[in-house]
Amino acid sequence: MRRGPQPGPHGGARVTEVIPDRLCFAILYSRPKSASNEHYFSIDNELEYENFYADFGPLNLAMVYRYCCKINKKLKSITMMRKKIIHFTGCDQRKQANAAFLIGCYMVIYLGRTPEEAYGILIFGDTSYIPFRDAAYGSCSFYLTLLDCFHAVKKAMQYGFFNFNTFNLDEYEHYEKAENGDLNWIIPDQFLAFCGPHSRSRLESGYHQHSPETYIPYFKSHNITTVIRLNKRMYDAKRFTDAGFEHHDLFFADGSTPTDAIVREFLNICESAEGAVAVHCKAGLGRTGTLIACYIMKHYRMTAAESIAWVRICRPGSVIGPQQQFLVMKQASLWLEGDYFRRKLRGRENGPHRATAFCKLLSRVDDISINGVENEDKQEPEPFSDDDEVTGITQGDRLRVLKSRRQSKAHGIPLACPLAVLASALGSVAMWWIVCDYIFPTLLFCLDAFRAQ
Repeated sequence: MRRGPQPGPHGGARVTEVIPDRLCFAILYSRPKSASNEHYFSIDNELEYENFYADFGPLNLAMVYRYCCKINKKLKSITMMRKKIIHFTGCDQRKQANAAFLIGCYMVIYLGRTPEEAYGILIFGDTSYIPFRDAAYGSCSFYLTLLDCFHAVKKAMQYGFFNFNTFNLDEYEHYEKAENGDLNWIIPDQFLAFCGPHSRSRLESGYHQHSPETYIPYFKSHNITTVIRLNKRMYDAKRFTDAGFEHHDLFFADGSTPTDAIVREFLNICESAEGAVAVHCKAGLGRTGTLIACYIMKHYRMTAAESIAWVRICRPGSVIGPQQQFLVMKQASLWLEGDYFRRKLRGRENGPHRATAFCKLLSRVDDISINGVENEDKQEPEPFSDDDEVTGITQGDRLRVLKSRRQSKAHGIPLACPLAVLASALGSVAMWWIVCDYIFPTLLFCLDAFRAQ
């Protein structure tokens, strides 16, 4: 049974127990004093969200993994067996929200708490948390709550979107960097979101551009068979098709929402793919995240908020501005399409063909729209070519520049750092000793000889 809010070591502190007499979460307005039976720690300045504009969370999957490992290590530590472990956060509301997000995820992933139970533990006393917002420049009209995020993590666990027993932290943190490809798996072995390739690899206007050839070895080794481009052509598609990949163009304007025709075609392509699908727009955030979220809503019946939350946990900054309301509007129709798809699938399960063989047939279901009637939207995507000039700076351009300019932050002090400091100090001492013991006496001798003359 969870205890209610507990008095903290300082006035105004708020403390709630996550594991009775073992693990607590606290909001403190002054740094706590150490005690023999308590261990305080904070991640506020260790696991930090790198924002684009006014966005501030949720923290990414690698940080969730790091946090869970930290908690498990502390709970298993022999030196802390008799101590109450208290994760505390300060008065910064954004850091409070991210700290609560992390310990809430730990409760859902490792303690088996339901999203509602985890959220209930964190809402203690008069505690409230500001909601997360998107990476759009300007005002926000759609917010994600902690509960949305906890539901997303819970469903992602159920559907096998991640498994921390096999999670590769080094690979995640390597490939998410702009210089290493700027890519993230949203659903392992099914959907990869990545930054749009260019005709050649180079560094321009502050961000890294990668050619298709940069991605091809990785794609082949991870069973990616299909590439979907959502932005104007910055490279020749033949460079992927000649390497054995299927390539599709589904262009719609940067920062906008797709037509129903584009959503249908995207779903058809993904449902027919023989392997994993790699999706990109310019930054691989807005348009890319929106269409992948459509697939998640249709095939996993996650809500729009849960789908957005999961895509952002995997790839921060995804789904921007009006794309959020678009997904909310599409939720009901995509759920209906998904139900229809699964009924058809179950009806053919006893047939002689593999499920993938009739995915192509089922993907022809084009007669469902937002209103549940035949979709009459026959608008074609605007024509474009490899020779088009991109005029002006778009949302994707700005996001790419901001991401590329981020400085990699260490998640702890590496061993090389104190050794380097020690070596530098010893070098300074040695140099001073040489000056004092050799050079300085020699100078004095020369000066005395000059005076003797």
